[in-house]
Amino acid sequence: MKAIVNHFEIPADDLERAQSFYAEVFGWKMEDWGDGNIMVEAAEGGIGGDIHQRGSDVPHPTFVITVDRIEDAVAAITAKGGQMVSSIQTMEGMGRYAYFKDSEGNLLGVWDTVTDAVQEE
Repeated sequence: MKAIVNHFEIPADDLERAQSFYAEVFGWKMEDWGDGNIMVEAAEGGIGGDIHQRGSDVPHPTFVITVDRIEDAVAAITAKGGQMVSSIQTMEGMGRYAYFKDSEGNLLGVWDTVTDAVQEE
């Protein structure tokens, strides 16, 4: 199974302040996607990510692992003692994601680019 870390997520209480901080400190280039999400462009040799409005689902920084098929990852996660903390969600025309806690209680995400799959309930 493919398992590539390719996205990070940073929650923020004040999106403008956070965007300014990361742009000025690290020179990150960003694009406001609206709806409380600012996408961070991947630097050469690095990964991209986002800064989003802090909520209860992802209250601290995390990273996302791209897999071939999210249902297979969910099955493996739960079989090895991980716990799903969200259902599989779809980003229209892009892919699907879900959040889980690993065996140590760390919150992480999984993502696939399957856009035509039937979403499980």
